Order: sequence, then structure tokens, then C-alpha cells
Amino acid sequence: MILKRSINWGGRELSIETGRWANQADGSVVVRYGETTVLCTVVAAKKANSDADFFPLTVNYIEKAYAAGKFPGGFVKREGRPSEHETLVSRLIDRPIRPLFHEKFKNETQVICTVLSFDGQNDPDIISIIGASAALTLSGIPFLGPIAAARIGYENDEYILNPKVDHNTDLNLIIAGSREGVLMVESGSNELSESDMLAALKFGHESYQPIIEIITEMAEAVAKDPWEVDEESN
Repeated sequence: MILKRSINWGGRELSIETGRWANQADGSVVVRYGETTVLCTVVAAKKANSDADFFPLTVNYIEKAYAAGKFPGGFVKREGRPSEHETLVSRLIDRPIRPLFHEKFKNETQVICTVLSFDGQNDPDIISIIGASAALTLSGIPFLGPIAAARIGYENDEYILNPKVDHNTDLNLIIAGSREGVLMVESGSNELSESDMLAALKFGHESYQPIIEIITEMAEAVAKDPWEVDEESN
């Protein structure tokens, strides 16, 4: 079943679609914001790793030059290992979702976010967090989501939701969290006061609530059956 939900978010359309691509994955969504598009997939092993004393989660964020209409030049024509930016965005996705898995869930899990197109204006990192959350929520994997994320800027005493890539403001704050609270914050600012930063957090938390509502609505319609977790395992 193909299901798509859209919303006007920060002056641009954000859409989440499932059921069209990567149907062999446990969960998959395509998220579009402006003309930037990211495919997010989730796959987990059907059995837990009995030897693991940790949760074996791998998160990969992948950018390809073709997504921006470019091709690698020079002697090496192939794209190589992940860039520093890809590694940092992978960690950005990992941090808010990792604490939300069931504490007894030890199945090896992979979350992969692949940038399919980049319009040069809307950064794929925020929609990758949203896509990972949506894919996990729809997969049936024991994930206590959904979550969402937003980027907040500050200019002329006003907060800006998801400023475009070429729009430099006094604040660059990334916030991710659930309906109830904030799970991750990363920011840089130009000497803003504590009250301004706290107000930015509140603005960000309120701004991504409609995204959580969309994911919840999609889950009620097409989410897979919840996986059973062995509560007795260590």
C-alpha cells in the first residue's frame, strides 16, 4: 500500500511517502523537502545476538555527487569512503533514535539514509532524522517513537524554521525530540543570551510537532505488527 502525507512546513512542502520504494526493508520512507529527497530504510535481524552486551545499531548517512547533479573529477572517478560530513550527520541521526529502542532489543539493526536529490537550498540532514524516525515507526521494530527534528535560525529578533543553506543567521540550532520532550540539541550561535536560546528550544520543539502527528497518522494506517521482545534476556 502506497501512502503519502504532506504538510507546509517553514514555507515549503514536506512529504513522507511509504510503500513505493525498498519494500523488502522492514521499514522504508521517502522524504521530500522542497526539491531535496532522501530515502530512509531500516532492516533488523530476526533473531537477537545472544553474545552482544550492547545494542548493535548501525546508522549510515550517504551522499552521492549525482544527487546534486555533479560527478567526481580527477584521476579517481569513483566516490570513496564516507566524508567527514557524512560521518557527522550519521551521528546526528543516531543520537536521538538510539535511546528509544527497547532496552532488551539486541537484534542487529541498520538504518540507512541515502540522499537521492539535493536542491542546494534544503539541507538533507534534518529530513534524514525525520525519515529514520518514520521508517522505524512503521517497521514494527520496538522503537518508542516517533521523533522529529528541526533547524532553527535567528535574525532580526525572529526565529526562522529551517533556514536555507545559503541563509546565514545568528543561530544554527538543530533540535530533535518526541511529543513530550527534547532528546538532542546541537547548536552554534553568535553571542545569544540564555533566554534567547531557551526560547529557540521551545520554538523548535513546537515546530516539529506537526511532523510527529503525520508519522503517527501513517503508523496507524500502515505500520507492521510489533515485534516481540524477549523480556527475560539480558
